[in-house]
Amino acid sequence: MTNLSRAAVLAACFLFAPAALHAAPPADTDAYVAKAMSAFGAPGLSLAIVEHGHTVVARGYGIRSIVTKAAVDEHTAFPIGSESKAFTTAALGILVDRGKLKWTDRVVDRLPGFQMYDPYVTEHMTVLDLLTHRSGLRLGQGDLMIVPTTNRTRADIVHALRYLKPATGFREQYAYDNVLYIVAGALVESVSGQTWEEFVRQNIFVPLNMKDSFTNYDPAAPNGVALHARLDGPMRGMGTLVKLDRGLDMRVPAPAGGISLSAVDMASWMAMFLNHGKLPDGKQLLSEDTLKMLWTPVSVTRAESFPGPMALANPHLAAYALGWSVEDYRGHPIIEHTGGVLGALSALYLVPDKNLGIAVSINSEDTGARRSVVFHLLDEYLGLPQADWPGIIQTTRTQMIDQALQALRHLPQDMLPNDHSSLPIAEYGGIYSDPWYGTVTVADRGHGRLWITFDRTPGMEGELEHVANDTFRTRFTDRGIEDAYMTFDVANGRVTKAAMRPVSPLADFSFDYADLDFSPVVVPTH
Repeated sequence: MTNLSRAAVLAACFLFAPAALHAAPPADTDAYVAKAMSAFGAPGLSLAIVEHGHTVVARGYGIRSIVTKAAVDEHTAFPIGSESKAFTTAALGILVDRGKLKWTDRVVDRLPGFQMYDPYVTEHMTVLDLLTHRSGLRLGQGDLMIVPTTNRTRADIVHALRYLKPATGFREQYAYDNVLYIVAGALVESVSGQTWEEFVRQNIFVPLNMKDSFTNYDPAAPNGVALHARLDGPMRGMGTLVKLDRGLDMRVPAPAGGISLSAVDMASWMAMFLNHGKLPDGKQLLSEDTLKMLWTPVSVTRAESFPGPMALANPHLAAYALGWSVEDYRGHPIIEHTGGVLGALSALYLVPDKNLGIAVSINSEDTGARRSVVFHLLDEYLGLPQADWPGIIQTTRTQMIDQALQALRHLPQDMLPNDHSSLPIAEYGGIYSDPWYGTVTVADRGHGRLWITFDRTPGMEGELEHVANDTFRTRFTDRGIEDAYMTFDVANGRVTKAAMRPVSPLADFSFDYADLDFSPVVVPTH
């Protein structure tokens, strides 16, 4: 039996078997949450637990902002990042249930302007393909069109797809992406005649009475949270916790990761799935056929492989369905998705054969708090031996950081700082264009100083300082943006190409500098 067929059997076997569970949360829940938050420094946390379709816990802990100290409660809305993808697939599922769309429809027939790099892929990509990360794109490819902000529209993202050169064959490998979920949002709009935001509000938020939810992160929302990160250490994730001046602008990429919601609303969302797609009044929001489709594995994924004691959480198998991951936790089948934006993280785990849902969100990047609480609660509910998750995760994190710091300290020979360059510094200035991203401008500011501006990303600019030979390093003015090395190819006394890569070995994949392929723009002379 193949990995995929085993995953399919796994998915089928838990739709749905009832089982008796706790009538109340584990007695140590509040104390454990406080312990995890303290261990990793997360300022605020939202927790929802659902059993047999009923809310057992919907609570907030800590503070919404380290500046205002406002308290988190059950109605505080946290960004859930890529967990939003399940809302997009649910929206498409509603359109399928209404007979307006089929999962096997070709995208090119339903979305004007859709075109991939490869004409074969353009002609054969179905709605199902759009949602299952097997298009041939690399991990996170194209994310710099939207991260951390953009002056593009969703239609611009759809148009830019034709310039994203695939890394593998169509339907050949799994590689997680965001841009095709933005396209899926555009597909919702094309088929329904409503914006993705309005469709989700009208057809999901309203029927589920999700009054605390937003389709985009709103820093001014009265029930919202501030975003926090550690930026003043050797790498992002180290140093002093600060409130971010701004996070990701999620208005355009919202179908891939823009939703914010509270513990109360998260419980309603999970309960609908655990109640076979039913609303509290018994009406179907999603048909059982659609629900089964959303959770049926399509793409076999590489199972997470944590080292050392953390390996206890490694799944034995993993696959991606439609906006959901299908895997196991310590031998128990689960449906899950995690999410992350700059300054906030989330995790949602459903255990259908136990009729259990657990969701945790935090308003910082201190992932240990999120993972510790989720794993502890799963252990409790599943009757598994308890592990010291804060200790295990802290040890694993320390090892990862130590390895990354070693890499920063031991640069390759051609990166060791020197004063050599093929050209006078000023002659590296100019406009450089990448087919899918657009242009960056490298400006000469005199006295051996260069300034780089990402022209399609408002606020993404900073000094470009010389490192060695023809390699420079960004110093973005917004310290929430990952810095990068930029290396110029020089031939016959002029720049012919330029490439980039992140400085930090632990940079988020959405800072996909490595996919950029810049060429100088030739300005016509008159």
